[in-house]
Formats: sequence, structure tokens, C-alpha cells
Amino acid sequence: MKFGKEFKQQKVPEWIEAYMDYNGLKRILHEIKQSKLQEEPQTPSRISQQRLSLYRPFSGLNVRSSSDDESTDDVEDQVIAVETVRQDDTREVYNTNFLMSPRQSEVTFFEKLDEELNKVNTFYRDKVEEVIEEATSINKQMNALIALRIKVEQPDINKCHIQRIISTDSGSIESSNINSPSRYDLSMKLKMGFYFAENRHIDSKSDKHKSDLLDVLDRVKINNTLESPMSTIRSVLNDSKDKELRFKKEELKEAEGRMKVVFIEFYRKLHLLKHYSYVNILAFSKIMKKYEKIAIRRAARSYMKIVDDSYIGSCDEVTLLLDRVEGTFIKYFANSNRREGMKLLRPKRKKEKHRVTFFSGFFSGCSIALLIAAILLIQARKVMSKQEHTMYMENVFPLYSLYAYIILHMLLYAANIYFWKRCRINYPFIFGFKQGTELSYQDVFLVSTGVTVVTLSTFLLHVHMKLDSVHSIYEKYIELIPLILLILLLLIFFCPFNILYKSSRFFLIKSLFHCICAPLYKVSLADFFLADQLTSQIQVMRCLEFYICYYGMRWYQKEQKCHTMDLYNVFYIIAAIIPYWIRFLQCVRRLVEEKDWVHLINGSRYLLTIIAVVFRTVFELKMKKTWKVLALMTSIASIMFNTYWDIVVDWGLLQRKSNNLFLRDKLSVRHTSVYFVVMVLDVMLRLTWLQLILKFNLHYLKGTAISSLFSCLEIFRRGVWMFFRLENEHLNNVGKYRAFKSVPLPFSYYEEEDEEDDKDD
Repeated sequence: MKFGKEFKQQKVPEWIEAYMDYNGLKRILHEIKQSKLQEEPQTPSRISQQRLSLYRPFSGLNVRSSSDDESTDDVEDQVIAVETVRQDDTREVYNTNFLMSPRQSEVTFFEKLDEELNKVNTFYRDKVEEVIEEATSINKQMNALIALRIKVEQPDINKCHIQRIISTDSGSIESSNINSPSRYDLSMKLKMGFYFAENRHIDSKSDKHKSDLLDVLDRVKINNTLESPMSTIRSVLNDSKDKELRFKKEELKEAEGRMKVVFIEFYRKLHLLKHYSYVNILAFSKIMKKYEKIAIRRAARSYMKIVDDSYIGSCDEVTLLLDRVEGTFIKYFANSNRREGMKLLRPKRKKEKHRVTFFSGFFSGCSIALLIAAILLIQARKVMSKQEHTMYMENVFPLYSLYAYIILHMLLYAANIYFWKRCRINYPFIFGFKQGTELSYQDVFLVSTGVTVVTLSTFLLHVHMKLDSVHSIYEKYIELIPLILLILLLLIFFCPFNILYKSSRFFLIKSLFHCICAPLYKVSLADFFLADQLTSQIQVMRCLEFYICYYGMRWYQKEQKCHTMDLYNVFYIIAAIIPYWIRFLQCVRRLVEEKDWVHLINGSRYLLTIIAVVFRTVFELKMKKTWKVLALMTSIASIMFNTYWDIVVDWGLLQRKSNNLFLRDKLSVRHTSVYFVVMVLDVMLRLTWLQLILKFNLHYLKGTAISSLFSCLEIFRRGVWMFFRLENEHLNNVGKYRAFKSVPLPFSYYEEEDEEDDKDD
């Protein structure tokens, strides 16, 4: 693989603009090559130069003499001199000057090269300063954690006891006459507690604070991150963000769990910074070798010496912090087991498996064959033309269409993952997936085709047994087949064993639970993204309602149709507004937390949609002219509001003064025509819902078939929306160089906050 492609693949997606512009420099080198070809050769060719070097006097095999000759050649052949200009005490700017007459394209090349070196140096310095600041904060958190651990494990310990152990432990542990195991363990904990703080880059004075170790607990509270319903309720009732320490084991376990996540994320940040430094230095080396090859001038060694002496080449802060973090994490959170500690810090990346590809193809072939078999069975038995089977098929259709909607959504999600990867959109980071557990598009496609095979097989079995059943004694058991399929799939979905993508299933269950409990949970992107997907799955919720009604009436031996029951019709409306109500509550939660009025506007959009859905559903059930007018007015208003929000806010398109007309400055898809197509498509697909009100005469489509078709179109629209919504989120992260999630710290030092407030007053 060429270095250019490898360099592109190794970039952190959110930092792309901060990397050296390797392709831009290659284009300038191409111009140098073209200008050289046009010029008349005034210097010997490369082959002639190599041949002439064979006639030089032999310098011998002496190491000193050969190195002296080499250094002499460097001085004689040197064509550039890099000037270092200091802007302040810490930052330098590099400018390259030529020692001989250059071509204009070469001047452009080195100007661009200096610009890129200054850019990567500035970015790297800023990020290193950020991690050093963060290390200071983590050090304070570790001091509090160690004090809490000692207090929880030994509640009767006091400050004098700790001072006595430290003074006794000033020399060697063996000479301090510590025979008690508990006392020895405590002294080791005190020494380990400041292991992380020994780094010279962390603002700590461990000797000063050792004697006041337990005093830290007097200035510390547990951060209330509002991550559970009870914490949210307590925060509302008590109007307090933080909790007092109670020195319980549950409290210690919670703090240790949070600090473990903080260390893992901090280590990942350091690792990516180190990799950023490595690949950029390698890119400078590669581009200078290309320059020497094309220009036939020796400038690589002198310029690379400047690169190595620059901040990105000489800074060892990140490497030292990596070693400190590894040592601290292994001692504290892995019981000094290096293998286990490093497994947590550096989880293995997910490997693609050939059997996933094989079974995906196998199941997709089986799905097509079973679908054809189902169509042929219905046509051969003339099921739709026989009156005795018409009512039965009307009941069977919603029982199995439930899976069709879900499968279609999964297929669109698989397609989105494929295109996200092609466009280098970092979807695992945006959704917050644990590294190495995110599903690839092959995995999602495998699951969707597997569910398709099971559903179609069950449908064929069910219809065949129903049509051939003679004895009424078996009919009751045949009717239970769709219910058994639903229970089986739910059992697989909630299976607690580590099979069938457990981490992804539980991530989805957790997000779904957060949506149900809105606004009691802090809203993450994955939560409101899932709630937006549920707004396109209204028919799935109505199908679940039909399951309850259908089998409930069967249980009570009633043959009444569900749609003739008032209670069913009430819940038919409620099922449609649940997803929009969830999104409204999520907007309320974000408005309260972030104090951003855009969430109020977004919430009003969902309220308007709820009103439109209610009027539209009531008109569908009662078919009265008054309801038709109300449904039409509210639906048009909702469609206009939602379409504007999709295109302008969620997708970030139609921006004024954009480099791309009617779009935005940054685009992931190369062909701009795609954006115009999806904007028109979004408007058209939203307008299709007016068919349920205006009742156009569509041949061969009646009743359930029309609503099912429009539900599939809405799912398709949501799948398209999904791609461009995540693209916009990714580009916002790129614009802010936001490549890491913010992890809440377990402790807060409230006395320092009070002092700052007093100073402000």
C-alpha cells in the first residue's frame, strides 16, 4: 500500500485538518517535476551523477574518515537553511531560506512545508497542554479516591495514625518494625496513592499533602452526574448537584468505576496523540525523500533535523504520561496484574470474520427463496380470493408485518454503516460504543437476514397449516405460532448470556430504557437518535397493540374485531404519539440542563407533530369532514416545520455564504448533486402522508396496504436522514477537534470553588 493511502487511513477522523497536507505537497512536487521536464537540463542526470561518484578517490573503511567526508558533503550540497523565529517563550515558527537560486515551485513547496510544520506543532502543543492540565485534575481525583479507600476499608483510622506510619516509613519498610499486615498494607497504599502524582508535569506536592491525606475528604463531595432517575429526582427536590460522602462500600465502588473509565479514556487520548506525532514525522520524512528524488537536491537531512528538534519531534511529555498512567492503572485497578490492566486499557480491535460474510450471503439467498415460496403459496391456494380466508389474512398481515418494518430499518442501518465507513465518519465514537464492540455492516446485515429467514419460515408454516387444518382442535395451537415467534425473538433479544452480540443488544436495551424513562436520564446522542428512529416505527407499536388485542380476545373467546373496540382505538392513537412524546421530554431535559432555547423550538416541533398525528388518526377512524380539515391543516404545518428542521438544522444544509452553493462548507460526499436529491426526496416522502387524508385513488392499494407502504417509505426516509444527520454531527466534531468523549469525574473540591467565588465578589 502506498504511504498516501496508509497515511489517510491512520488519521483520527476528527483531527483530519490538523494533519500535514501530504497530498497538497505531492501536487506541488508534481509541478516541480513538470517544470523540470520543460527546462533544458543544465546539471548532469541522476545516472551520470552516480557514475561520476565512482571516479572519486576511495575514502577507505575508516568510520571516522567516512563520517567526516559525509558531513563535508552535507555542507557542500546544502541548499536550504531553516530559520527558527520565537513568537513567545514556548512557541516557534519555522521559515526556510534557500542558499542557492531555486525554482518558483520549490519556493512554494517549502513555504507550504513550513506552514504545515508550524500547524502540526501548534496543534500538538495545544493538545499536550490540555492533557497535562487533565493529568493535574486526575491527580487530585486519585488523592481523594485513595483517602476514601483507606477510610472505607479502615473506618477507625485517624490522622495521627497515618502520620505515625508515614514518619516510621520514611526509611525502609523493613527497618520500621511494621509487623502488622494491615499496617504494612496501609503504608503501601499511602506510597502508591501518590505514585501518579510523582510525575513532574503534574502540579502536586505529595510530601506536603501526605500528612493531610484524610483532610482531603473534608473538601470533597461526590459528583451527582444525574445518570439515574433517583439522582435526577433528588437533584430536583434538594436542589443540590453534589452528594456528601457517607464512606460506604457502594460509594467507593461507584467512584472506582468512574475513575477506571476516566483512566481508560485518558490513556486512549495519550495514545492517539503519540500516534499523531509519529505519523506526521513519518509524513515529513516521506515527502522530503520525494523532494530529493524529483529535485535532485539534498535537503532532507537538514530539514528533518529541524523537524526532530521541533516540539512534535522532541516532546516526551506524552510518553512519560503514558508510562505513568499504565503503572497507576495496573496498581490501582488491576491488582498489579499487568496483563489484565493492559487488556482494559488497550482493548482489542474487532476483527472481521469470514463466517459472518458467508452466513450473510447464505441467509440472504434463503430469504429470497422463502419470499418467492410465500408469494407462490398465496397465489396457488388463491388465498386472497376466497372469502373464508380474507378475514384471517387481514389478521395475519399485522402479526407478521411487524418484522418487515424492523428488518427494513436494520437493512438501512447496515447500508448507513457501510457509507459512514467509506466517508470516514466516526460513528462508533459519536454513538458512544465501547471500542471493539461496534457492529459492522456485515454483522447488521447478518442479523437482519437471519430474522428474515426465521420470519418467512414461520409465516409459510403458519399459512400452510391453517389452510390444511381439518380438525378444529388444532386451530387454537396454529393461532399461537406468531405469538411463539415473537416470544422467541424477545427472549433472544434479552438473553443475558454472552452470545449473539450481547454488548450491542444491551447497549440498545439501555438506550431504549433511557427513552422510556425520559426525562429522568441525562440525554445522550444515542438516546435521542434512537427516539428519532422510533418516530418512524409507529406501525410497529400499533402491531404490538394488535398482538395484545388479538390474543387477548382469543383468550376470552371473543370474535369481535379490534378496530370496532373504543378502547383499542384510544390506544391506537396513544401508540402513535409515544415516540414524539419521548422526544419532547428529551428536549425538555436538555433545555433545563443546557439552557439552550433551540431545544424549546425543537420540543415545540414534536408537540405540533403530536397534534397532527392525533387529528390524522381520528379522521382515519371516524372519516368526518371537520376532522379532515383539522388533520390537513396541522399535517401541512408539521410537514413544513419538520422538513425545514431536517434540512437546515439536522443536516446543516442551505447555509448562506457557503463555499458550496445552498449546502455547507464541509461535505463528506464528493458529488454535491446527492445533497440536492436527498433534499427533494425528503420533501416528497414527507408529503406522502397527506395521502391518508386526501385519499387519492390508488389502484390495487387499499386499507392496510396503503398505510404499510407509506410506513415503509417513512422508514426509508428516516434511513436517509440517519446518514446525513450523523455526517453533520461528525463534521461539527471535526470543526472542534472533538475526538474524545467527556467523562464525568467522581469528586468535586467544593472549598476551592467557594474561594474562587469569594475572589470574584
